[in-house]
Amino acid sequence: MTAPGLPAGVTFLFIGQVWANHHVMFDHIRAADRVVLLLNTLLLMAVAFLPFATSVLAGALRSGHGQRTAVAFYGIAFDVTALTFNAVWQYTRGHGLLSDALDPAGKTAIGKRFQLALVWLTTGAVLGAVLPVLGVVVIAAFNAFYWLPIRGESPRPEPS
Repeated sequence: MTAPGLPAGVTFLFIGQVWANHHVMFDHIRAADRVVLLLNTLLLMAVAFLPFATSVLAGALRSGHGQRTAVAFYGIAFDVTALTFNAVWQYTRGHGLLSDALDPAGKTAIGKRFQLALVWLTTGAVLGAVLPVLGVVVIAAFNAFYWLPIRGESPRPEPS
């Protein structure tokens, strides 16, 4: 299987990615109501849970027991984070809380990227339940891909 230290590195990069994407997302949110604040709190709660899921996976890799369950659990923890990201984005988009500086193509590109995260991480969790190494590879590849910027995620400059 993989080295027990690998999940910690993947999780650290994922948390960094959450921070970066959270920053980009809130650059586009012009107002936050109580629902946005609640959804954001749930997102932060999901992120705070990631070290526990990482510990479970590292323990399974170290012992050689329960790896399928641990990789699936790890992937699901990532998936819950992606789900809450989607909830914040979809709510703010659907309730007119996004800045006008972000054009429709940017709104769509960001939304599609967040939705792809759900599919990708669910795939990693399912594959991990069957082939643990493949599940970890899919989740690690997700991390690498999601550090790449996407067209339209930066807001247009405000008119002077």
